[in-house]
Amino acid sequence: MRRTGSFDCPSDAARAVDPEDWRRLMPAAREAAGRLAAAGDVEVTQRGAVVDVATARGPVRIRRPSRN
Repeated sequence: MRRTGSFDCPSDAARAVDPEDWRRLMPAAREAAGRLAAAGDVEVTQRGAVVDVATARGPVRIRRPSRN
């Protein structure tokens, strides 16, 4: 069960805003993920590897940054 306010991918956020027409919100959701990643607040991943959301094609996930 997903916690309120917690999203794994940009489409989760878009669906929370507009369940009927969420696809139109995807560019803005991915841009927001990119801004958060650039600020170091999140990491955007694809198949477990950190990627640049601006160049990634297909589904991506958002996670808290790993602290090494």
